[in-house]
Amino acid sequence: MNRQAQAAVMFLVGAALLHAGGTNLYLRYVKAGLQWLVLTAGAVLIVAALATAWYEWKRARTRKAAREAAQAAEPEAASEAEPASEAAPEATPEAAPKAVPKAMPEAAPETHAHPEPRISWLLVLPILALILVAPPALGSYSAMRTGTALQHPYGYMKLPKADPIPINLVDYAGRAVYDHGRSFGGRSVRLSGFVALDKSGAPYLVRMALNCCAADAQPVKVALTGKIPPVLQPDAWLQVTGTYTARVTHDPVNNGPIPYLKVTEAKPIPVPADPYDESWNN
Repeated sequence: MNRQAQAAVMFLVGAALLHAGGTNLYLRYVKAGLQWLVLTAGAVLIVAALATAWYEWKRARTRKAAREAAQAAEPEAASEAEPASEAAPEATPEAAPKAVPKAMPEAAPETHAHPEPRISWLLVLPILALILVAPPALGSYSAMRTGTALQHPYGYMKLPKADPIPINLVDYAGRAVYDHGRSFGGRSVRLSGFVALDKSGAPYLVRMALNCCAADAQPVKVALTGKIPPVLQPDAWLQVTGTYTARVTHDPVNNGPIPYLKVTEAKPIPVPADPYDESWNN
């Protein structure tokens, strides 16, 4: 691509990043704390694209002015080089020296302009897809093919006194496995996530935990027992209320611990604006 085309593509990438960072679209790619980096990168790319376009416009004007100056100077140089043949005496044929053939000037090397292949403009398609199509968050297909990423927490924050306790899924799983549910004090908990089913049809409530971006997302799973809805669709989001149970199973993928939750109530909810959970590495 030439410079103008590069500037156009850079401008589109910057606009796509600003669009993603200004909406919830960026949450499909990175964690919420990186929004300012997405916006900054978009602004830098747009400024660089505008600077490139201005530089190319200025250079084109300079070249045009140089060509016009060279064309204007050609007639003056030709008139100064004409010989004053009228003042010179006429030479006889006998006295005229033999004409020495002038050496032919070397031909200037030919330059061929190689136009950019049109197929290179296909690079714009992923950018347009980023702007026009919001990719879905990772769901049950990825979760059931990846081992649970539950980690031993460094500590536990104080829980609210409400009953049921509003708690995120990763926090519940950590307290259930490593604290054996002592911090719940026998109270009910309320958490949300999407449904995943294993090969036997056993249901799990899952959240994908982020470290940096969607590329390193890993699932944290909670197995469900008790009053489970009779029909569960994978990737459907549920808000469940239940109580801690000491029952624990192990993930067949990586043998990681998966706690159970004894469900007393479950209801469908819409997909949240931020479908990923970032609390596991806080």
